[in-house]
Amino acid sequence: MTNTPAKTFHTPLVTLNDGHLIPQIGLGVLRIDDEGVVPVVESALEAGYRHIDGAAGYNNEAGVGRALAATGYNTGEQRKSLWLTTKLRDSQQGYDSALKAFDDSLAKLQVDYVDMYMIHWPTPFDWRSGETWKAFTKLREEGRVKTLGVCNFLPEHLERLHEETGEWPAIDQIELHPTWQQREVVAFCKAHGIAVEAYSPMARGADLNAGDGTIERIAAAHGVTPAQVILRWHIENGTIIIPKSVHADRQRQNLDLFGFVLEPAEHAAIDALDGPTRAGHDPLTFTYA
Repeated sequence: MTNTPAKTFHTPLVTLNDGHLIPQIGLGVLRIDDEGVVPVVESALEAGYRHIDGAAGYNNEAGVGRALAATGYNTGEQRKSLWLTTKLRDSQQGYDSALKAFDDSLAKLQVDYVDMYMIHWPTPFDWRSGETWKAFTKLREEGRVKTLGVCNFLPEHLERLHEETGEWPAIDQIELHPTWQQREVVAFCKAHGIAVEAYSPMARGADLNAGDGTIERIAAAHGVTPAQVILRWHIENGTIIIPKSVHADRQRQNLDLFGFVLEPAEHAAIDALDGPTRAGHDPLTFTYA
């Protein structure tokens, strides 16, 4: 009796406004401790993930780095096949502090460069994104960062950053799921060539039961899980997604989105679930780390 090897999935690539290609599905590692993140990243890489979305504020960069080193994804050809994102702590925004923080992140991650460095929150009440961006562009010029992005920026923040730096970010990573679709932000990003990346793509699981069973009925019609239905909806919208799971089987399910297509009426039914309540924090008032 032979063991059948587990299927390895390959995800589509999205072309960014700077020409770089990012895998459309990544692994989120928020709220996983530094020890616990090691096997999570290792199982994701084994399943076929080639996009890891981390942050200094998650306090697990060192664990991600140990996983990359253990699997060989921190150097050579394997490193080139991986998209690695990290984010600057809000408390370390500013020019000199951002450069110092990046050195610390790079050391913990055990890599020579990251594919994307992001401003984590706009903190408009203590705005330093312009100065921070100048540090980011220096890192890009040095080849230690490829792509520059932001998280949680509203159109007014994107416009202010553009006024101060002359650049639009390649990506705006925002809370985005069926019951919180942020259509104005998405439309602004699309109009300015900024890719949209969704965190909490299922509202931390809350949207699996949205719409009086709408998601479950669609899932049953296709023989897939409710989570796969929501993630497929994102994929069809062209959104980059970073679902988080610590379970290897669920990690694989979250990549297995290309064996079915939503009917137009099903996609429209999910569109209709949009609501007034976010699951996470307000970018106008929140700061993270």
